[in-house]
Amino acid sequence: QVQLMESGGGSVQDGGSLRLSCSVSGNIYSKSMAWFRQAPRREREAVASIDNDGNRNYAEFVKGRFTISQDNAKKTLFLQMFNLEPEDTAVYYCAAGPHSEYDLMRPRYTYWGQGTQVTVSS
Repeated sequence: QVQLMESGGGSVQDGGSLRLSCSVSGNIYSKSMAWFRQAPRREREAVASIDNDGNRNYAEFVKGRFTISQDNAKKTLFLQMFNLEPEDTAVYYCAAGPHSEYDLMRPRYTYWGQGTQVTVSS
């Protein structure tokens, strides 16, 4: 049984930093993974993805502030976030196993974590 569990969320001031982690248990056929977020009254949106070859994609709003990475065993996914803004406030989810290589930045993943809250205050 595949399980994804996020951690590292919290409350920070405008300009602060957080590092999110996502631990993976079980066997996932596709190890392409991503971070999504969902703010109240908004649709879930992609933040960053990383594929099996280590290629990364980022949403425009990241603006070089976030970095997605994974450990060598690909059992943990990270999202380092710098210079956080109030607009980054959301529940952040990790996801694994997209339906296809074209879905890396779309919410079409097989496995999802429960999410971790990130709150940025001004």
